[in-house]
Amino acid sequence: MSELKQVDTVNAPAAVGAYSQAIMVGDFVFTSGSLGLDPVSKAMPEDVKTQATLCLQNLKAILEEAGTSLGKVVKSTIFLADIDDFGTVNEVYASFFVKPFPARSCYAVAALPLGAKVEIEVVAAK
Repeated sequence: MSELKQVDTVNAPAAVGAYSQAIMVGDFVFTSGSLGLDPVSKAMPEDVKTQATLCLQNLKAILEEAGTSLGKVVKSTIFLADIDDFGTVNEVYASFFVKPFPARSCYAVAALPLGAKVEIEVVAAK
């Protein structure tokens, strides 16, 4: 098995627990779930559209630190506190990706950390 390498950037919120922003192994980068936190102020906006935008901007920064990009994402998973936010989050998501879009799953969950409305994780090729 290839060696695991931690990915860490100040351009995205730091991990707040026993996990890494991302791990690289072989030709892939696996991110942890990203919340819609501003990387500088650590504030979380109230609206899901801005949270989704910040989630994806944070993921972009993490992937760039790992030497890859959103254009190389092969799989994403979206967690929503309210499934009624699917359309809004999908609209934001579509503005960050181009065809062929990554494979994707989306789940409504009972709650997300820090009261977030959306959390997104991705797997990207190097």
